[in-house]
This record gives sequence, C-alpha cells and structure tokens, in this order.
Amino acid sequence: MVTDQEQLNQQFTHLQKLSRRQPILDWSTRLKQLENLEALLSDNQQALAEAISADFGHRSESETQFAELFPSFTGISHAKKHGKSWMKCRRVGISKLYLPAHNEIQPQPLGVVGIMVPWNYPLYLTVGPLIDALTAGNRVMIKMSEAAPKFAETFAKAVAHYFSPDMVSVVIGEVDIAEAFSKLPFDHLLYTGSTEVGKKVMAAAAPNLTPVTLELGGKSPVIVTDDADLENAVNRIMMGKTLNAGQTCIAPDYVLIPRPYHKRFIELSREWLAKHYPSIASNKDYSHLINARQFERAQSYLGELDERLIHPLTDAHSDRNSRFMPPVIVTEPPLDSLVMQNEIFAPILPLIHYDQVFDAIEFVNARPRPLALYIFSSDDGDITYIREMTVSGGVCVNEVIVHVAQHELPFGGIGQSGMGAYHGKAGFERLSHMKPIFVQSKLNGLNLLLPPYGELFKKGMALFLK
Repeated sequence: MVTDQEQLNQQFTHLQKLSRRQPILDWSTRLKQLENLEALLSDNQQALAEAISADFGHRSESETQFAELFPSFTGISHAKKHGKSWMKCRRVGISKLYLPAHNEIQPQPLGVVGIMVPWNYPLYLTVGPLIDALTAGNRVMIKMSEAAPKFAETFAKAVAHYFSPDMVSVVIGEVDIAEAFSKLPFDHLLYTGSTEVGKKVMAAAAPNLTPVTLELGGKSPVIVTDDADLENAVNRIMMGKTLNAGQTCIAPDYVLIPRPYHKRFIELSREWLAKHYPSIASNKDYSHLINARQFERAQSYLGELDERLIHPLTDAHSDRNSRFMPPVIVTEPPLDSLVMQNEIFAPILPLIHYDQVFDAIEFVNARPRPLALYIFSSDDGDITYIREMTVSGGVCVNEVIVHVAQHELPFGGIGQSGMGAYHGKAGFERLSHMKPIFVQSKLNGLNLLLPPYGELFKKGMALFLK
C-alpha cells in the first residue's frame, strides 16, 4: 500500500523498470493475475460490501452485488475465455502491389497503467479497468478515491494479500496524492470521475504525453416517444434513477417526453416506488448519498426551484444526518437552473416536454454530448431516427444502464463525457500497443523502384497513378 509521494515515486519507478526489463508477459502469467483477482473478490465479497456501505452511511448490499460484484465476475470470466486469442499476433491484409510480403499486428503490453477510481462504484470501477490492464499484460497502480476511505483500505489490504507488488499496487491518499499520481509518466492513465476533474487529469498527463482514457459524466437524457409503453418506460427509468440513489454516471439524468404524459408518468413513478421501495426511509435496499457535501449539493438543486415544480414520490423526507434523500420528479425546471446545468448525481428526475421527435433531438444536440442516451419507443422508425441523429457514448433502446455490463460492447464517452473506451476486447486493445509489422519476402519487386528512375519506373508510376 502506497500512502505518500516518496513511496509513490519509488513504486512507479520500480514497476517501470520491471516493465522495460520484461515487456511481454505470457498468457499463463496473465491468467494467474486474473485468477488472483477472481479469488480476491470471491473471498472478500462481504468485507468489500460492508466497507462500501460504511462509506455511504448506508449502501444496499444487494446493489453492490448486482452493480459491482456481478459485472466484475462476468468481466473476469470473459477475459479468461478470450484473452489468449486477443494477445496472439495476427495477420492482416496487404496490397497486391507488395506481395509476397505480409502484414501483422502484434499486441504488446503498454507497460505501467495508472487507474484513478471514483467513489460512486468504487469496486467495479477499480476492477473493470484492472481486468483489461492485466489481460493486456500490464503492471498496474491504482489510486483509490479519498471519498471512500473504508473501501480503499479494505481493497488495498486484499490486493497486498493476493498480488505481488511487482504486478499491482494500491495508492491511498488525499487530493495532493491524486495530483502527484496523475503527473507520473504512465504508459496509460485511466480516470473515471467528473468532467471538471477530468480536465485537470488530462492537463497533468500532457507534459509526459501520457495517453489518457477519460470516463466522465454529464447529463444522460431519456427520450420517450408518444407510442412508447409508458409503464415499461417508468419501470426501467425509475430503476436507473434509484439505483445507488442516482449516484451513477450513466443514470437517466432527465426525461424528454410529450407534455400530455407528464401527469401519468408521475403517477406511475409513485406506484413504482411504493411497490419496489416500501417504507423507503428505513428500506435496506435504498442507498444514501455518499457524504455531506454531495447531500447539500443535491438539496441546493431543489432549493432554488419553485416548489410547484417539485413532485415528491413518497411521504418520506430528506435527512441530513443519515444523508437519506427520497426520489422526486421536477417538471419543466428553468433551463438555466442548477438541476438542468449540472450532472444531477442524486435521485432527482426532471421531466421536459417536447412536441415533435425532432425537437427532442434538437434539445439533446444543443448540449454537450452525453455519456449515455436512452430511447423508449415502439416505433422502429423513430428509434432509428434518434439513434442516427444524436451522438453519445452509448445507447440503450427500451432500457437503461445495462449496456455498461455488456463485455462485447466498448464503454466510453465522447466530447465532454470522455474519450476512449474499454471493456472486453476494446479494453484489451486500449491498454495494448497494437504494433504494426511489415514482413518482407526474400523475393520482392521493391528494388525496381530505386533510383536512378528509368523508363520502367516511369511506366510503373503511370500505371499506379491512373
């Protein structure tokens, strides 16, 4: 466990030297690291879930199992199944003009990968990038979030037991350690968190020309068309908004919906909440906000709104001491309000009306490109139109959030919501150098193109340049 800047620099230098001395790790070594990670999670499930809950004040253990442990285990299984084939050198096409030479692509480990972890899903957003880094044959340093200290300490102790410090090391510390971490000359740096901090991380990495993957947030919209199954839409949207009390980077941030549906949407949401979170204030399945700062931020979003726009979905009231915040819907908030300007990251769901599907698309496109976009519709034409006319990190059709758990799909943002994608093969390639190799044949015609350029050269060029 690394806890100060001197240790940080020493450990990085150590891993960098090892990576240069042994640039390629064979599959058996990589597989062993994945098995170690699998054993770490299997043996420490309860302790990790309890640590996360302690950091949140209360975090549903079932949510940790569903949203963090489950995709972690399936991600490891996917990598174990496919990693050996991903790492193989493979032939690719070549122009006939260069035959009988051939082209190859050889995946190589980058070296030392840095991972900066957020607090909202501290387990999966550690393990997900770690799976990709280890499958690609890298050595890894992980900076845990200072906002989730109990989980950070629990995970760091587990890593020290299951991994050699020559492969994986965990860094714990406050903002000064995070800043120093982001300035190290990693071979790749992956950061998950807010857009504002992402800018600082990118700036810190720039002097070393460290390539970065930024998994940021933003306002992920939902578009509900007039022929959507409204009950199903409410069911899935409310699931996504209440999961982790809305503290999810790809949570539905606001809903664009025809105005006549507002009232029914609110009614269905109240019914849904009563069914799935009865006695919500004491319900163990419902999570709390991570700390006082996040609680006060979320409350300030509501505090500036006209009370007539706020529609409570339960009779429960927010509690500053426990940081419990019940879900609410707000209708037509001013577009310059905090709830419409900032990523919400809390159980507040704005409803915004639109008249035509084109208007909804224009609303989305007038704002920074989101990490996710959700479409609820029964019309294939509308679905295709929305998919083609909007740009977002990812899309779900008649669903929310679960695209993040699809290991055959790359996961990442675009523009203000991030850069680069990982998960599965995309993550393997993101954290590998896909080295191009041209292999010349003993018999080849390239010597015919050497100077002095005579008639044969000119005829050849005339033919090629037609």
